Amino acid sequence: MATRAMPRFPDGFLWGVSTSAHQIEGAADLRGPSVWDLFTDGAGRVRDGSTAAVACDHYHRYPEDVALLADLGVDAYRFSVSWPRADTPGGLDFYDRLTDALCAAGVRPVVTLFHWDLPAALDWLERDTAVRFADHAARVAARLGDRVHKWITLNEPAEHTLLGHALGVHAPGRRLLFDALPAAHHQLLAHGLAVRALRAAGAADIGITNSHGPTWAASDDPADTGAADFYDLLLNRLFADPVILGRYPDGMDALMPGDVAADLAVIGEPVDFYGVNYYAPTRVGAPQETASEVGGVPIPPELPFSVREIEGRPLTDFGWPVVPEGLTELLTGFRDRYGAKLPPVVITENGCSYEGLDDQDRIAYLDGHVRALHDAYEAGVDVRGYFVWSLLDNFEWAEGYTRRFGLVDVDRETLARTPKASYGWLREMLREQRG
Repeated sequence: MATRAMPRFPDGFLWGVSTSAHQIEGAADLRGPSVWDLFTDGAGRVRDGSTAAVACDHYHRYPEDVALLADLGVDAYRFSVSWPRADTPGGLDFYDRLTDALCAAGVRPVVTLFHWDLPAALDWLERDTAVRFADHAARVAARLGDRVHKWITLNEPAEHTLLGHALGVHAPGRRLLFDALPAAHHQLLAHGLAVRALRAAGAADIGITNSHGPTWAASDDPADTGAADFYDLLLNRLFADPVILGRYPDGMDALMPGDVAADLAVIGEPVDFYGVNYYAPTRVGAPQETASEVGGVPIPPELPFSVREIEGRPLTDFGWPVVPEGLTELLTGFRDRYGAKLPPVVITENGCSYEGLDDQDRIAYLDGHVRALHDAYEAGVDVRGYFVWSLLDNFEWAEGYTRRFGLVDVDRETLARTPKASYGWLREMLREQRG
C-alpha cells in the first residue's frame, strides 16, 4: 500500500464510484429486452457463456449496496437508468427507491441515461432512435429531477459504435466497419436532443461521457504516424469535437447522414461538464497483414491502422497496460486542443481488473492515477471529480464474469458482497482528503 501522502484536491471536488444498470441490476424479468439480452443469447459471444439476467441482483439488494457506498464515504454514485426498464410500466419505481436511498445516505445521485442497453426494438442506425432517446431523458428527468442534480446523457458512444456496430464483438453484434458511422452520428444527435429535453425539464449540470486515451505512434515512420493520427481522430476527436466545438473533424461530416449542419447545432448544445473515462493509451501503427488487438478486441487488417503492444509496462489481469501519466497527458492535451471551449472535466470512470480480495495491484493503480489527475489539475486543467470503476464485480459485457473491476467482491454463487483491500484504501484516502 502506498505510504506517500496524497496531494489535496480543492474543496468541492467530487469523489465517487460508477456502475451501469445492465451490468449489476439483474431482474431481467421485470424489464423489457435490450440488445444485450439478444446478443448474449448467441452461442460463443460471451467468454464464459453467461448473461446479465441476475448479474449482482442490485435491483433487489440495492439497500445493501447503498450501505456500502455510505461506509465507503464517497460523495456521489454514478449509476445508469436502464432504458428497457424505464419503458416498462412501473419500471422507474426502482430508480425512485434507489434515489431516495442514496439521498438518505448522503450520497449524491449521478444519473447516466444510456449505458449501452438499447431497447431491443430500437436501432442506432435509425435517426428516430435519437428522438426516442430525448423522450426517455424527459421522462426520467420528470420522475427524478427533484433529487438528481448531475446528469450524463450517453456513456462511451465511441466504444458502442466501434465494438457493437463496426467490429461486432459487442451488442448489437454488427460488423459494418465504416458503415457504422451513422450509429455514431445518431448517438451524438441523441445527446444534443437529450440536453435540450433535460434543460426543458429544469435539469442542470448536464454532460456526456466519452472514453479517451492518448494515441502513441509505433514509430516516427510517416505510415505509423498517419495511422496513429487517424486512430486518434476516430476514438478521440470524432466524439469530442462535435460536442465541444460544434463540428466534426477533418471532413468527417461528409460521411454522416442527414442535414449534418443542422444536426451539429443540436449536438453542440453547451454542456456543463465533459466526462472522461480513462484506462490506457493505445500504440498504433500502419495496417498489418494479420489482425492486431486492443483490449482483447481483434482489429481486422482491412482497417487503416493496427494496434501494437505497449512494452515495458505492468499489465492488469485484462492485459491492459498501466500508464497513470497517460491520464495527465490526455487531459493537458485536451486543454491545449480545446482551450477555453473545454468544459470542466470529470473523470467518470477509471479502474482496473485484478483478482483477489487483497488487491494491492488495484491500490497501486488507483493511487497512481489519482496522483496523475492531480498533476493535470496542477497544470491548469479544470478537473472537478473522479469516479472509480467500479463499486462491484459485475457482468463485464463480452467478458462475462471473468473480469473483476470491483472494489467489492461479489460471490458468483451466493452474491455475497465482500469489500476488498482497495475499498479500505479508498475509504481512508477520502478521509484524508477531508481531514
